[in-house]
Amino acid sequence: MTVTALIVAAGSGSRMGGEMPKQYRAIAGKAVLAHAVDALASHPRVNAVRVVIGAGQEEMARAALGDRDVGDVIIGGAVRSDSVRAGLEAIGDGVVLVHDAARPFCPHDVIDRLLDTLERGDGAVPVLAVADTLARGVGQLDEIVERNRMVRVQTPQAFHVEDLRYAMEESGKRAATDESTLLVAAGLKVITVEGDPMLDKLTTTADWARAEKLQAARMTARTGIGFDVHAFAGEGPIMMGGVEVPHSKGLAGHSDADVVLHAITDALLGAAGEGDIGQHFPPSDPRWKGASSDRFLAHAASLIRARGGLIDHVDCTVICEAPKVGPHREAMRRRIAEILQLKPGQVSIKATTTERLGFTGRGEGVAAQAVATIRMSIE
Repeated sequence: MTVTALIVAAGSGSRMGGEMPKQYRAIAGKAVLAHAVDALASHPRVNAVRVVIGAGQEEMARAALGDRDVGDVIIGGAVRSDSVRAGLEAIGDGVVLVHDAARPFCPHDVIDRLLDTLERGDGAVPVLAVADTLARGVGQLDEIVERNRMVRVQTPQAFHVEDLRYAMEESGKRAATDESTLLVAAGLKVITVEGDPMLDKLTTTADWARAEKLQAARMTARTGIGFDVHAFAGEGPIMMGGVEVPHSKGLAGHSDADVVLHAITDALLGAAGEGDIGQHFPPSDPRWKGASSDRFLAHAASLIRARGGLIDHVDCTVICEAPKVGPHREAMRRRIAEILQLKPGQVSIKATTTERLGFTGRGEGVAAQAVATIRMSIE
């Protein structure tokens, strides 16, 4: 039976604060929505993933999702039930896993428990036992509530599509915080399975900090090295570190010959295990003739972030007799940081000579060596 994951991401995230809804904000370098999609799409029993977003969120959704295969995004409504209805209209029959984008880290074994259990009921939901004392009252305790039969209900929630459609028709315009309550109200059987603390919802800034720490614990440091060289040719100025540096000679190259950006690009690609700059931007391709090298560097950074990685630091040593790097060092740092979406303090630019030895010592060209430190999830 076809299993479709329907991720509801239409909320405004107002309780989290900030201008951007929480589903589009980044955790460990990747949007919360992208984490949610990847967690479900990577499960072998999930055949398709669809996403429901709020009206006016199309641009943020495109930026968050990149080239992930989720079909056309579905525009939801003002309340959750309207968004789920819109999602059901866009998918076929079979099984649907309705999931909150604000629960971005869904373990595969929870999905297995849901799908296996659904064979015995109309719906299946993950739950966790309540560990705290429960009580009614604001400002003063009025009544202690027996917690033995209380559970916290999470998502994703698994349903036969036809059963969920029936329950929603029966509910009319009734508001619901999740879909399992609608099935229970319609007299259908919803079975519970063991949930997971990883599925706790991101609601407050404290939740966000917790999620950041969890992801950081799953990441490992990786280091890449890059090297590039270009010969002097023609007239200056030259591009170095993304800024124009006055010099009597230019640099030969298929692109703009920015030796610093090329070295850093290769260092980042190496750290991510993504090959080298020549594989991504071959000199034989006329599209890159005279191209600005900031495109190469931004591409390497985007590959890392698409995999949930973080760039911690880049360091580049320029090797030449001339031009002098010192007067342009801070401008280079600022420009590289801008391209990589880092702080200038995460970028280091140094310079040295070879004491007039070798091709750089003879003034025939410029070389650069770079080191990049990143963090990525353990795979």
